[in-house]
Amino acid sequence: MMPVLMGISISWLICYLLTINNVLPSNPAQYGHQARTDLKGNVVSDASWFTFPYPGQWGMPTVSLAGVFGLMAGIICSMAESVGDYHACAKLSGAPPPPKHAINRGIGVEGLGSLLAGAFGTGNGTTSFSENVAILGITKVGSRMVIFTSGVLMVLMGILGKIGAVFTTIPEPVVGGMFLVMFGVISAAGVSNLQFTDMNSSRTIFIFGFSLFSALVIPDWLHKYPESLNTGVPVIDQVLTILLSTHMFVGGFFGFFLDNTIPGNRQERGFVWEREEHAEVSETSSNNLYELPLGITSFLSAYSWVRFLPFCPWKGENTDPGSVVQRQPDEDLCDGGEGAGNSHTHF
Repeated sequence: MMPVLMGISISWLICYLLTINNVLPSNPAQYGHQARTDLKGNVVSDASWFTFPYPGQWGMPTVSLAGVFGLMAGIICSMAESVGDYHACAKLSGAPPPPKHAINRGIGVEGLGSLLAGAFGTGNGTTSFSENVAILGITKVGSRMVIFTSGVLMVLMGILGKIGAVFTTIPEPVVGGMFLVMFGVISAAGVSNLQFTDMNSSRTIFIFGFSLFSALVIPDWLHKYPESLNTGVPVIDQVLTILLSTHMFVGGFFGFFLDNTIPGNRQERGFVWEREEHAEVSETSSNNLYELPLGITSFLSAYSWVRFLPFCPWKGENTDPGSVVQRQPDEDLCDGGEGAGNSHTHF
């Protein structure tokens, strides 16, 4: 991440120096005008020092059937990505795979964050970010306190209006260059999730290639020929247009459908990596690691109704074979391997 931040800062500074020295043209028709840092006028001086956002400050949210289905398509894709991010985060931190109640809490908090984002009118939802998960493998720091501190800083940046106004002066060419790197890394991080599947299998290659190509061409075809989708019911046409115009939905739908309909073994589908990576993890360490803070788990464990809360652990919970992998008697595992001693690592 540091080269990206340095590239933005240095490019931004160069554009500022070229702007104050009138090197960049002031005529919008000339090449290089978009690189000026004063295109937003006096946005920094006009911005207030403190801004307290509140729900409905930009007007009441509007709800439409097409909008709901379109956002649901993005949310479903985001949920699938988040589950992969949770497991990747645990793997990079040397922790056991997250159990079902921990995954449910993560998805629930993302939904709550998206709900608050919609109420505040930010125009974006809340989800996990694959690049930040990859930073764990680079920095070797898997502390919750780092994430908490980052969240506090982001909240302060949203309240301090001057800081937000300063970032709006970043020229569009600098932002475009940043997108080339950032979205390139995001795309590569998404493809890297397929490393646990058998990419030598013609089944896996077909599913991946067909889903990826469909996600590229179907929305483009619908954009060029919108009149080709006509069922006679305007509401259905609107919903289908939103869904088929969403690249993530098209690719995710075909990938999900084909992966669950074309026969394939567990190795081809990528379901065997957990046993290889977390063979030394016990159920006890997993349950202790993902308990609720401040002794909430111990307090709630006395009540039987807790088992009906999908986001809360309870002591009578059965072992989840999909999230906790125990050693098999017939497996030849080395007790002094790299994974030894990592069962109590917090992330």
